[in-house]
Amino acid sequence: MPFYESVVELRRILTWTFKKTKMSKLIAVVEDEPDIARLLSIQLNKAGFKVMIFLNAESFLRFLNEKIPDLLILDLMLPDADGLEICKFLKNNETLSAIPIIILTAKSEEVDKVLGLELGADDYVTKPFSVKEVIARVKAVLRRKEGQHHFAGKIQIGDLLEIDPKKYETFVEGKKVSLTTTEFKILRLLSSRKGWVFSRYEILDYLWEGEKIVSDRTVDVHVKNLRDKLGKAAKFIKCVRGVGYKLEE
Repeated sequence: MPFYESVVELRRILTWTFKKTKMSKLIAVVEDEPDIARLLSIQLNKAGFKVMIFLNAESFLRFLNEKIPDLLILDLMLPDADGLEICKFLKNNETLSAIPIIILTAKSEEVDKVLGLELGADDYVTKPFSVKEVIARVKAVLRRKEGQHHFAGKIQIGDLLEIDPKKYETFVEGKKVSLTTTEFKILRLLSSRKGWVFSRYEILDYLWEGEKIVSDRTVDVHVKNLRDKLGKAAKFIKCVRGVGYKLEE
């Protein structure tokens, strides 16, 4: 290959690499087991993600002062903190509440899963796990988050509730309410067809697009958490016994 063509080809490769690196999502992995953290890092890198590993909560919280990751994979049993407390802290912080969280833990009891979801986690994976499944869930959660920005036009529900799909914001009586990506997407779906009853299966399929096997209980937990945050506006979300949910003024 002539020298000029070699330079052009090298420039093309470098430009493509730069764009790919620039566009890569940053995944923070907070996991105190080095082997698991390393495995996740290697496989996420292969899937096109940038990864930062933190073996304890303190180093991760310091990192947040410098950069906010696109997604967090969080172990619950950390040496210096309870992962659920980290989850709760992030979801109660206006600046950090939009970070999607996937809990990755050995705690497999239903009560732990329910508590994690109630605190705002977007997904819950138990150990031992399939790396391919974790990567699929990371992609699904990120896709759900990005999907919020494709909607346009504010939605007004009565005199209490206002939804801005484009800015990913919800207001109750003029005051901003912080919702997780999953909670917001449920609200967005219900508000897209006022009065229409969405079955739990339809909501699950909309949220996870067939990539996640979960129970109806998962939807109920997210809806309960959503209602709690909406306060007075919670009355607009109605449960249709044995079927699902609808939003009605």
